[in-house]
Amino acid sequence: MKGPVPLKSMEILKRLESRALLLIAGLSGAVWAFFNIASEVGEGETHAIDQRVLLMLRNPADLNDPVGPRAFEEAMRDITGLGGFTVVTLVTVVGALMFLFHKRWRHALVFVATVLLAELSSDWAKGFYGRPRPDLVPHESYVYSASFPSGHSTLSAAAYLTLAVLIAGQETGRATKTLVFGLAVVLVLMIGASRVYLGVHWPTDVLAGWCLGAAWATAAWIAVRRISDASREAPDDARSGR
Repeated sequence: MKGPVPLKSMEILKRLESRALLLIAGLSGAVWAFFNIASEVGEGETHAIDQRVLLMLRNPADLNDPVGPRAFEEAMRDITGLGGFTVVTLVTVVGALMFLFHKRWRHALVFVATVLLAELSSDWAKGFYGRPRPDLVPHESYVYSASFPSGHSTLSAAAYLTLAVLIAGQETGRATKTLVFGLAVVLVLMIGASRVYLGVHWPTDVLAGWCLGAAWATAAWIAVRRISDASREAPDDARSGR
C-alpha cells in the first residue's frame, strides 16, 4: 500500500502538469491560428494587406526591383534556400545521424517524424486550398506549387524549432538554451520574410506556414517531454522490482 506523496514529489508533479498544459495550449493555439488565417484568406479578408506589404517591398517606379541594394537581394536568396526542401532534408539527415551516434534514437525518430509530417501537411494544405502565387510583382525565385501555406516557412519552423528543442534538452545552462532557441527563431523569421521579399508568397502564406510548422514543433516538444519523463521514471521502476 502506497503512503502519502512527499511534498517535493507533489511540487515536481505540479510543475510537470503546468508545462504540459502550456505545451498543449501552445499546440492548440498554433492549430487555431492556422485555420483562422486560412478562413480569412478564403474569404478574401487579407487580400488588401497582402498587396500592401508586397508593394512596400518593391521600388514604386519599377516593380521588378525589390527595395535595397543587389547584395541584399542576393542575401535574401541565400537565406530563403535555408528553408528549401534540399537544405532541410540535409539538416534532418545530419541531425538524426548525430542523435543516433549519441544513442538518442528516440530523439532521432521524433525529429525525422516531425519534419516528414510537416512536409506532408504542407503539401496537403497546398492542394486543398489551391491559392495562386502572387501575381502583383515578379517572382525572384523559382516556384512550382500552390501558395498557401508557405512550404519554406512550414518546413523551417518544424525542423529548426524541433532541432532547438532537442538540442536544448541536452543542455543544462539557461544561457545556452536561450541561445539555441533564439537562433532557431531568428532563422525561421528570416526565411519567412525572404519569401515575401522575393515576391513568391503572400504575407499570410508565411504566417500560416509558421503556425503549421510551430504546431508540429510543439507536438514534438510534447513527445520529448513524455520521453524525458519516462526515462526519469524507469530507474525507480527497476529499483522497485516492477
